[in-house]
Amino acid sequence: MVVPCYNEGAQVETAHRELTGALAGISPLEILFVDDGSRDDTLERLRRLAGADPRVRYLSFTRNFGLEAAHAAGYGYASQPWCAQIDADLQAPPGEILLLLAKAAEGYDVVFGVRRDRRDPLPRRAGAAVQQWAAARLLGIEIPRGASTFRVVRTPVARTLVGLRLGSPYFLAMVPMAGARYATVETGHRPRTAGRSKFSAARLAAHSFELFFGYSWRPLNAVYLLAALGVLLGLPAAALGYAGIGAGGPLAATAVVLSGLTLAATALVGRYLHRLMRDLRRFRPFYVKEANVPLRPEDTLDGGVPGPRPPAVRALAER
Repeated sequence: MVVPCYNEGAQVETAHRELTGALAGISPLEILFVDDGSRDDTLERLRRLAGADPRVRYLSFTRNFGLEAAHAAGYGYASQPWCAQIDADLQAPPGEILLLLAKAAEGYDVVFGVRRDRRDPLPRRAGAAVQQWAAARLLGIEIPRGASTFRVVRTPVARTLVGLRLGSPYFLAMVPMAGARYATVETGHRPRTAGRSKFSAARLAAHSFELFFGYSWRPLNAVYLLAALGVLLGLPAAALGYAGIGAGGPLAATAVVLSGLTLAATALVGRYLHRLMRDLRRFRPFYVKEANVPLRPEDTLDGGVPGPRPPAVRALAER
């Protein structure tokens, strides 16, 4: 069980209580909370939960790295063969994890919950619908229709996907891209009862940018088309301008040609940069400052070396 949380101090005990109650028949049960750099008392409450229940494990990031980073950490440190992922706000009913597991038993690697009668505000529902429509219809990106972050996934498959280190990690698009077997199941949805929603228009726009430009060549191909049109239309206009026919004269004609060539060059450079960024190993997606599980050295800022920070570093941190 992977539970990402950010500033969910008012909710983590409730999440623990409902999850352990709904999954009482599953053994061994592991609940791995991933604290995405919360600024409230989420980490303190997780420490208390872990001290009282050995099934609770937690990771706490050095700062807020985002939901995809929380996914990567949770899958990387999960110890069971299957991971169920659910948000700490529990808008997805914990008892319906069993529905996803039953579907997964039919031979799927990933099963996504599709929210039935979604209880989110209209702007959030409309934004998500437009995003998925644009991705599928306009850009040709295959994503499970209506899928949410409420899902179950085979842990080895999840680790393979998040280990791809793509420049724009987006789990919903990575699953079909890799050829993993997936299915969807309708699940219930309920309004948030504690804490605050992390949704914002800026966050949706950022996620959409990663999805649209990280998983489709069509935007770049559109630039190529515009560049070609600019050159094709610019050359006759330039010829007429140099011949003294029409308004603007040679200077305007030269500007038209140069604009078309600039656009074409930009598109060409964009193609190479896109390929280069996909091939380069990028900045690590997260760093952990505290956990009650053994950490891999590469997931910590000090590389796993124990001991206090040097006085100079400590002084800088205290300013």
